[in-house]
Amino acid sequence: MAFISSREIAATPDAVFAAFVDSARLAVWWGPAGFSNTFSVCEFKPAGRWVYVMHGPGGKNYPNESVFAEVEPNKKVVIQHVSQPRYRLTITLESTQQGGTRVGWNQEFEDPRVANGIEHIVVPANEQNLDRLSAEVLRVIGGKQ
Repeated sequence: MAFISSREIAATPDAVFAAFVDSARLAVWWGPAGFSNTFSVCEFKPAGRWVYVMHGPGGKNYPNESVFAEVEPNKKVVIQHVSQPRYRLTITLESTQQGGTRVGWNQEFEDPRVANGIEHIVVPANEQNLDRLSAEVLRVIGGKQ
């Protein structure tokens, strides 16, 4: 089962991609609203490991481990989440005619039963993640670093 979202960001694909490349920036925007991250490993390259803890707004910690299955600069990032729940997230970056970027977000879970059980969490969380990505990209291109 897949959850698909998209978002247009008023920035070039390279500006959006830069928010992935820099692990300090990735830690700022990754995850739903109210979450923060601590990365112990972030090898942003094909087959690179990504080990981190997401800290929830209520103080609960969520250990995560993923692999950057594909990294195509300014075009695509594919993340294989190897800890539970297992999923493959494909993020695409496409230039728009207005000079911005359409971010595609396709999260496909291995187990449809798990996906059905957490859909009520995943759908709004993905939108919040895209909100946070947009805010981070616009913050940097707006010179508010």
